[in-house]
Amino acid sequence: MDAASCCRVFSTTQRCRIPLRRLAPRRPFCTEPTSDAFATSKRRSRGPVMAAKKAAQGMKQEDGKYKQTVDLPKTSFGLRANSVVREPELQKLWEENQVLKRVSERNTGATFVLHDGPPYANGDLHMGHALNKILKDIINRYKLLQNHKVSFIPGWDCHGLPIELKVLKSMDKEALNALTPIKLRQKAAKFAKATVTTQMKSFKRFGVWADWDSPYLTLSPEYEAAQLEVFGQMVMKGYIYRGRKPVHWSPSSRTALAEAELEYSDNHVSKSIYAAFKITNPSKPGLLEEFLPNLCLAIWTTTPWTIPANAAVAVNPELTYAVVELQSVLESESTSGGNQRKLGSILSPSCEKPFIIVAADLVSVLESKWGTKLVIQKSFPGSALEHCRYIHPVNGNECSVVLGGDYITTESGTGLVHTAPGHGQEDYLTGLKYGLPIVSPVDDEGNFTAEAGQFNGLSVLGTGNSAVVKYLDEQFSLILEEPYKHKYPYDWRSKEPTIFRATEQWFASVDGFRDAAMDAIKRVAWIPSQAENRIVAMTSSRSDWCISRQRTWGVPIPVFYHVDSQEPLITGETIEHIKAIVSNKGSDAWWYMTTEELLPDKYRKKASEYRKGTDTMDVWFDSGSSWAAVLAKRDGLNFPADIYLEGSDQHRGWFQSSLLTSIATTGKAPYSSVITHGFVLDEKGFKMSKSLGNVVDPESVIVGGKNQKEEPGYGADVLRLWVSSVDYTGDVLVGPQILRQMSDMYRKLRGTMRFLLSNLHDWKVGSVGQPNFIVFSIFLIRSNSKQQMLFHIFLNVQTHIRMPSLFTTFSFCFTFFQLHTFLSFLNVN
Repeated sequence: MDAASCCRVFSTTQRCRIPLRRLAPRRPFCTEPTSDAFATSKRRSRGPVMAAKKAAQGMKQEDGKYKQTVDLPKTSFGLRANSVVREPELQKLWEENQVLKRVSERNTGATFVLHDGPPYANGDLHMGHALNKILKDIINRYKLLQNHKVSFIPGWDCHGLPIELKVLKSMDKEALNALTPIKLRQKAAKFAKATVTTQMKSFKRFGVWADWDSPYLTLSPEYEAAQLEVFGQMVMKGYIYRGRKPVHWSPSSRTALAEAELEYSDNHVSKSIYAAFKITNPSKPGLLEEFLPNLCLAIWTTTPWTIPANAAVAVNPELTYAVVELQSVLESESTSGGNQRKLGSILSPSCEKPFIIVAADLVSVLESKWGTKLVIQKSFPGSALEHCRYIHPVNGNECSVVLGGDYITTESGTGLVHTAPGHGQEDYLTGLKYGLPIVSPVDDEGNFTAEAGQFNGLSVLGTGNSAVVKYLDEQFSLILEEPYKHKYPYDWRSKEPTIFRATEQWFASVDGFRDAAMDAIKRVAWIPSQAENRIVAMTSSRSDWCISRQRTWGVPIPVFYHVDSQEPLITGETIEHIKAIVSNKGSDAWWYMTTEELLPDKYRKKASEYRKGTDTMDVWFDSGSSWAAVLAKRDGLNFPADIYLEGSDQHRGWFQSSLLTSIATTGKAPYSSVITHGFVLDEKGFKMSKSLGNVVDPESVIVGGKNQKEEPGYGADVLRLWVSSVDYTGDVLVGPQILRQMSDMYRKLRGTMRFLLSNLHDWKVGSVGQPNFIVFSIFLIRSNSKQQMLFHIFLNVQTHIRMPSLFTTFSFCFTFFQLHTFLSFLNVN
């Protein structure tokens, strides 16, 4: 290695290991210094003195004779990032020069499409948004470097209850009284568009490249028209129907909910009861007569408020049941439990003890639970109980015992299931089999209706529930009441518990295309691989999709109802006519145009006989139609998309709704690959919560918080470095300590990058050979420094988007690399 190469490799702040004097011709060995050597040493030591003397005497100092023989590092790339100031300038440069578009157009490879899942336009961005969008940006930049044409269209979900509630909460009482549906929709649209603008600004600040001038919004007329087209195709194929069946209902929001709109709490506590229903007529002669008239069916339920809607008791024909005799109650049991656990009046010493029918395998469990001695008197299969008759404990009607399915087990309860077809999915299916009435005496607010008799007006989740338990006890039907902690569905928006309630709704029949959906799932690449198991489980077991909502802010379900018969009018012709109107005027037209104007010519003369429906579509149907509104409509995109990338919760949300709508209309999945990432937690692994004070705001990470000492601004590069450093396939951690570590790593990497650039200052694009780069690579290989080895890897190793490690994503993360290397190498000025 010669002197010039040596100086090129080592920085000016690092001592050269090969002294320049050794490179001079050696003199013959001698023990005494020569006079020349002495003179040289003397001249060298007096050099600075003589130079100062000449300068003082006004003499011109000679230029360095050997200045041009040493190639010193040169770069304008500073050691300090000054990210808060500098990054916006660079991002403005990208935007003004349309870097993404120009690079994509210059590439000659195949088109690559990563379809953006629309975030909800109802608030500021959080760290989950940052993780998601930066991961997408990393993949898009990788594909650009691989010579692909990349067009990334960002999107936003703009309809639904959260936005509607925000608008309503912002209005005073007087304004609410004067509010009309069209005014509410206008205010909601204004709010959503303002939120989109705010979120878009934040995404740009994250350093994300996208077609920000042409995003897709679910409230735009062209999007709504494409969504109605998907709906119409499903109608024509017979996949959309209207029916009365139990759905998840939110009393707090007063609307039906889809599975994706539920959150399950593991800490919900219900008032569970064991109750006895008196048998009046056995199913087979000679089976149970010896125990009459004091024979009862024992049921267990965690929803006592559904007892007024009881239509049957279901048993499992494969189980063995037994008639047991209630004997003495233990003294300790009759007085224990306080208000938490209460024995019913049927077990009181003064009450005649009935015979009870329960599953034989549960006798010992119930004996311990009820605190009483249970003596088996007779056993028989569950099938023998079919068509037994019993007295309804509230209204006195005579009901029947029916045969249920595998959902009846001996894991809990009594082995007999109280069946209310208006308040449960399995109950509903069993009710269809036996033609049971679908009773649901509950209104939109979750209160009992007049159909519930004496409980009319009471809240089913509050006083109504307690009133039913009290009534059963007074009628000697209550065996035991106790709290029961279990998983329970909550409204994901209001955070309040939901109920199952039968209402008239519009459904998509998943059974009609479930098999096709399951086959399509197998042909999709799921990353990580275990994600396939999750989507399979959720799709194979899901019930029909309730797509109607009782809200104002959304895309209308284009249906008319006959004023007298209430029969729906929905045909291909009516849907096509409304679609054309919405395409030109937006969905607001449904609210301000008359029925006559909305009906096609064929039905216009009968307009007075029909009224417009008021239901809107589930927001998951909105976002689930994005493949049709974006991928299939816009130039430069492909259907199906190459990749969908969202959080793991979208297996029951956007991944699934997109799959179902696409399979129902096109027969294939809307994506070739699906990548999922985990949730963002704090440094201790806890969920972020404002009440806990552990929320990390991405905006504060970039520009800093109110207290700059405690919350310094690290810039977008440090945020992106954090994203590139975590294993996104699982939950990821972030907090002050982690961010400080990322900042330290960033400074080291920036210093090494500065060193790299300074040694490449004279390298020209297209030049033959890369001597500076080769020398630098040799230096890296010989170095023991971890950071230098890291740069060798990131500059030389081929990467793959499926791998979450730092090395595989590093070259797409940094502003300085994007500007000084990526743009310059591609001649984007």
